Amino acid sequence: MKIVIIGSKGQLGRDCCDILSQDNSVVGCDIPTVDIGDQKSVDNYITETNPDVIINCAAYTAVDACESEQELAWRVNATGPEFLAKAANRHKSRLIHISTDYVFDGKLAPPAAYKEQDKTNPLSEYGRSKLAGEKAVIAHAENHLILRTAWLYSPYGGNFLKTMLRLTLADGDREIKVVNDQYGSLTWSYTLALQIQKLLSPDIQGIVHTTSDGYSTWYEAACYFLDIMGVKHNLKPCTTADYPTPAHRPANSILSNSRLDEAGISSFASWQEHLDTFVDKYREQLLDEAKSQQ
Repeated sequence: MKIVIIGSKGQLGRDCCDILSQDNSVVGCDIPTVDIGDQKSVDNYITETNPDVIINCAAYTAVDACESEQELAWRVNATGPEFLAKAANRHKSRLIHISTDYVFDGKLAPPAAYKEQDKTNPLSEYGRSKLAGEKAVIAHAENHLILRTAWLYSPYGGNFLKTMLRLTLADGDREIKVVNDQYGSLTWSYTLALQIQKLLSPDIQGIVHTTSDGYSTWYEAACYFLDIMGVKHNLKPCTTADYPTPAHRPANSILSNSRLDEAGISSFASWQEHLDTFVDKYREQLLDEAKSQQ
């Protein structure tokens, strides 16, 4: 099977390239090779590669910046998926598009989890642009799969866990406030890539939720991570109101992997189990990187 992975330099894109290339012909691309916000760039690249499956991991994920850079956010998160969907349809390719928990407003009371069919109501420009991307994929790609995920981490690039580690190592006695009233599920991009491997064939279409099992707050997740890393910390819980940001974030980002569970093909375990494995594998690498940034 020939697979094109758009956004191959990102956390999920890198893991998808590594895992899917074991049994498939994989071509990874990113800016500047292809610009998904440019229809000609997309059309030329998909015509040249003629893939069986297109996996779109590309997104503008700077949630707060999306509030002030709306044109860029919509170009990447909404217009780009539309161009990819149209190209996929012309070439009879399957399009797997990565979306987000931010399409929901988070008003569901935890520990209740959002299911695929629940009503969307994004609170931020990021969420609105990603929802528009979902709708474009549904409208223009006959063979499509939309995977909503949340709270991704990996050893690559920047993410919440690596930020917590870097800040803590800079001064173990420093009090660091972490939001304790937003709920979700830390999800290792590697496990999501393993799940995508099971979804390459068109047996399942539409929208599917793909996050680790269980849930926590950002504060609980950060404490658990630093504890298993063996790093002294002085994290203090705070409310969303105590930590204002330009973008309004959902208080509840817990997603139910109901379609995966019904099909019996979920690759996910609890977020703690995945994080334990992640730390076992990457602890020294994470420490070395964080120390080098001091």
